[in-house]
Amino acid sequence: MKPVPGASGLPVNWINYKTGIRNIHFKMDADNTKAVIAIEISHPQSAQRSHYYSQFLSLKKLLSSTTEFNWQWNETLQKDHRTISSISQQLDGVNILDQADWPAIISFLKPRIIALDAFWELVKDGFE
Repeated sequence: MKPVPGASGLPVNWINYKTGIRNIHFKMDADNTKAVIAIEISHPQSAQRSHYYSQFLSLKKLLSSTTEFNWQWNETLQKDHRTISSISQQLDGVNILDQADWPAIISFLKPRIIALDAFWELVKDGFE
């Protein structure tokens, strides 16, 4: 992914994607059962977390059309003993430890993080 520039044309650290907004993260994860890509809103104050989630909800059509993917929306989710909001997609039945699954995992994550970057380039100013 390193040679792939972001939507702005600048280099991007795809693994540690910086949204520029504290408590809004783009996360990619793979384990021995699934691969997941998500927008996570982890603000500790529920009112602010809900506000960010509502902003994303108002952009739901744009997110779907820009990324060309359908997303799972969870306003309240428990993760690592914290409450977060999440907009995600999941690929089941893959194992990061099985090298034969790597092409499927990469084929799942790569277009989605690139599409999220393109979406974020369009909307990030509204979150600042």
